[in-house]
Amino acid sequence: MVKRGKGFSLIEVMVSLVILVIGLIGIFNLHVVSKRGSFESFQQTQASYYANDIINRMKLNPTQLASYVGTYDKLPTGVAKECIDNTVCSSSEMVDWDLYEWQILFFGTAEKVGTQNVGGLDTPTACIVVAGNEVTVTMAWKGIRETKIASATSDCGSSTANRRLYSVQTVI
Repeated sequence: MVKRGKGFSLIEVMVSLVILVIGLIGIFNLHVVSKRGSFESFQQTQASYYANDIINRMKLNPTQLASYVGTYDKLPTGVAKECIDNTVCSSSEMVDWDLYEWQILFFGTAEKVGTQNVGGLDTPTACIVVAGNEVTVTMAWKGIRETKIASATSDCGSSTANRRLYSVQTVI
């Protein structure tokens, strides 16, 4: 008489658990990679929004294009005159207000949860260059992973290995 075993042996259970753990580790790593990709994508979308925001502000004040030129890498402390609601502002006051509002957006101080800034880009720098009626807006920020961006690509922002750039060139 041959006796047949029924059920699983301890070795078979251990092998199946090892295979299950390897699969779960793979799923966890996939989740981490997708979260990073989602964050990088969100940051690029935000940079696109901020670049187009200042371009639209410049289009509303085309006589002052040269006044928008500069590198913006520090949070502004304030503005002399707030141009909101029915306040009448000159073109130069409007430039100051536009740049102030734009900077607090991409630095993240316009969005807060409690006392913590939650909006904006990570370690941002913005550059505006005007040549005649041609405007170039470049947004630089810190990404999660390293990239192979040559430092000669743009003078905007630091040349760290994880720098990200978004640039828009248009005619106003």
